[in-house]
Amino acid sequence: MMVMMILMVMMMVMMVMMMMMMMVIMMMMVMMMMVMMMILMMMMVMMMMVMMMMMILMVMMMMMMMVKMMVVMMMMMMMVMMVMMMILMVMMMMMMMMMVMMVMMMMMMMVKMMVVMVMMVMMMMML
Repeated sequence: MMVMMILMVMMMVMMVMMMMMMMVIMMMMVMMMMVMMMILMMMMVMMMMVMMMMMILMVMMMMMMMVKMMVVMMMMMMMVMMVMMMILMVMMMMMMMMMVMMVMMMMMMMVKMMVVMVMMVMMMMML
């Protein structure tokens, strides 16, 4: 009887621990998502700003009708775009990494659960 009681308590504790872990993982995931969203928003805004600037510059150039200046501006634009793309790529990579990390965590959790279950079964068998 006593052994049974202990087993039950152990089970309870394990379950609670699992729940806690799951909760933490979920929270982490949500946080990651939030961060990613924020970054994406920032990117969008930056892009918009750049576009606006380019537009204004273009209009100015048109007014001035300076071909040389136009070419220079084009070059500048290209550079800016390249930088933006690079940043975006990096962000994507980060996102991917985060996802992988999360998956790994989940896997670890599963393994832990399995081990616990096996332990429980063994104990029962002993009984």
